[in-house]
Amino acid sequence: MRNLTKRRWLLILLVLVTPPAVYGFMKWREGGINGGQKYAKPFRIAGNLYYVGANDISSFLITGPEGHVLIDGGYPGTPPLIMASIAELGFNVKDVKVLLSSEHHYDHAGGLAELQKASGAQLWTSDPSADAIESGGDDPSNILPIRFLVWTRLIRYPPAHVDHRFEDGDTIRVGPIALTAHITPGHTRGCTSWSFPVRDADRVLNVVSACSLNVMGVSKYSGYKSDFERTFRILRSLPADIWVTAHARQWGRYRKFLARDTVKSPVDAFIDPDGYRAYIDSGEAQFRRGVEH
Repeated sequence: MRNLTKRRWLLILLVLVTPPAVYGFMKWREGGINGGQKYAKPFRIAGNLYYVGANDISSFLITGPEGHVLIDGGYPGTPPLIMASIAELGFNVKDVKVLLSSEHHYDHAGGLAELQKASGAQLWTSDPSADAIESGGDDPSNILPIRFLVWTRLIRYPPAHVDHRFEDGDTIRVGPIALTAHITPGHTRGCTSWSFPVRDADRVLNVVSACSLNVMGVSKYSGYKSDFERTFRILRSLPADIWVTAHARQWGRYRKFLARDTVKSPVDAFIDPDGYRAYIDSGEAQFRRGVEH
């Protein structure tokens, strides 16, 4: 029996190291690193606000005369897409002075280290997110199997150095650019929404980059329910002419991008206060029903 067991393990090992198995593992790793993300044409949303993310995972560039701000870094494999988009718009990644993190999950913080290295920017994140980002994604709120995958580096992203830890209500400034941090927890303890004005011709528009409202079944933590209640109140209190999120499909990136050609002013395609309220309502409704992702 012992020899049979050994032979079985040897057979399993041989199967695992065959070219198809190795190829399959390599493709799985590649998919995890890139998250299936592909190039998306960068574009101006309004004023000095631009979309520079991939086809679904969002990143936003806010430009200014004293330097730029970049919100979120995508997967570990998406910084080349982000940097190419910045260059395509005519800007230089080395002029990015501040990197802002909305949350520490693999698909939004995985590329921060590479972007930080390429730009030399200072990384700002909420205190609850900072330790996870500096550890490459190890979050004590995650269930043990997820943490094990991080510890074994299977889903660990390159750790980034956090230069500044902001608190709720802090304003991050780069010259005339000013973004206010709103800690809106629930999805993660330190999930952050951003509010800031952009000037488009003769009007000033209020922008909100809203945190995810999904309950993550693998990373629920004590107190997440009361945190979500607070988050819904905060987001509803923020005036939003234009709103975006970390996942492009949720705020209608492609639909609104195409709609620019059908409206009087391209910016009008992105003015969507009703969509912002619907986003919050939908997130709260799923939360009330106990939906987990």
